[in-house]
Amino acid sequence: MSDADVRTFQPRPIVGVGAVVWHGDQVLLIQRGKEPDIGSWSLPGGAQEIGETLENAVRREVLEETGIEISQPILVDTVDLISPAKDGTIQYHYTLIDFTAEAVGIEVHAGDDAADAKWADSNQLAPFKLWSKTVEMIEKAKRLRGNVSTA
Repeated sequence: MSDADVRTFQPRPIVGVGAVVWHGDQVLLIQRGKEPDIGSWSLPGGAQEIGETLENAVRREVLEETGIEISQPILVDTVDLISPAKDGTIQYHYTLIDFTAEAVGIEVHAGDDAADAKWADSNQLAPFKLWSKTVEMIEKAKRLRGNVSTA
């Protein structure tokens, strides 16, 4: 049974983590290599594993999908991704907890669940056709980043 099959039609949401990772004004994006939404562009992230803290989960997911290590992650916000099947039952329900962090190193390579990974200009994201909630998280992270002291 595939990972996607195990994650569909669950009795409760799956906790997922994501990261808005920065290098200057560029944000790290991945192209999804698995369902849901295979082929679409998104933030690096994935499901939290049992016994894993949120911080460890987000660090692991970013590293596995992009090869990038990150600074101390800072909570941005949460969002629900709910995808109904054609019959109205819920096929996927993820509670996504998004963080922001600075990249430690900039050499990106796609791995794990990512078909591709790259740095993108945070002011020119339209070509990536991101989910509206992803754009919202990037904007929130940008504002939060502006308020965080670098001292």
